Amino acid sequence: MAVGAGAMNAQTAKVVRPKALKPGDTVALITPSTYVSDPDRLELARRTVEHFGLKAKWGAGVGKRDGYLGGSIQTRVDDLHAAFADPQVKAVFCVRGGYGSAMLLDKVDFGLIRRNPKIFIGYSDITALHVAIHQETGLVTFHGPVTLSRFSNYTQECFRRALFEAKPLGVLANPPEENQLRPRHMTRVIRPGKASGPLTGGNLSLIASLMGTRWEIRTEGKMLFIEDVGEQPYAMDRMLTQLRLAGKLKGIKGLVIGECSGCTPREFQPSFESTFSLGEVLNNILGDLEVPVLTGMTIGHTDDQLTLPMGVNAALDTAAATLTVEESATEA
Repeated sequence: MAVGAGAMNAQTAKVVRPKALKPGDTVALITPSTYVSDPDRLELARRTVEHFGLKAKWGAGVGKRDGYLGGSIQTRVDDLHAAFADPQVKAVFCVRGGYGSAMLLDKVDFGLIRRNPKIFIGYSDITALHVAIHQETGLVTFHGPVTLSRFSNYTQECFRRALFEAKPLGVLANPPEENQLRPRHMTRVIRPGKASGPLTGGNLSLIASLMGTRWEIRTEGKMLFIEDVGEQPYAMDRMLTQLRLAGKLKGIKGLVIGECSGCTPREFQPSFESTFSLGEVLNNILGDLEVPVLTGMTIGHTDDQLTLPMGVNAALDTAAATLTVEESATEA
């Protein structure tokens, strides 16, 4: 059992909102997954934090490298614990994703995090920490950019609203299109309708990898969102089928799917002579769900990226292609 996990779980954990950021606050930068040792990339991370009027405090393990990881498991856990325990630190920013955050889960002191609630943000591999932290502690965490993300103007606006304003995010939609005939971010309705529920989700590969563990995602009564990148259609089919067979698509209020860039057969090297497109896979597996399903929102691996608060109620309207966050994710 994880240190400090106790008896708290998704059924009993009260939603805990971290304090909103304000200019001048100190934020911890950590690498709980893949290493970042390039000094130019680290400088970019620092500049990103300072652009938002914040001060960077580096985790002791940042810059270390252990194979493809940002240091040993203990080094990365120590940085996570130190960031939450430090009273000067008001938020914990992940420098990048990559691979490796799930390795930390059975070492994390969730009691420490519960006693010191603060903003935690990242995406991709960071999904493992999002799911575990929220389910063990009730803390609202933020599925959004890492400090090395591209941060388009749209991404910056949503990031600021989510982390600096102690009020509901309101209506979230893909960025306005210059060419309505050939949109850059096209949404599609798989199952029409409206529904609302607390947000949960993240990267599909990570959600699938947590199945069978203490931290497998709990979806009943939730507004589920998923995204991935670079996975061939058969792999997306396999992971979605796993969620279906595990009952994770039963009892959800709705499903929102990100753009899933690069989730196509490999060029000139398809996995099968005859294959499905991602759209066909989604229709095949999700078309019979009795809840609203929308695909194509700017979640996860995309330059224009939404920041979504885990555990906060949101309403999906497939006809409008919007997700309306109805509750504040932070407190003043």
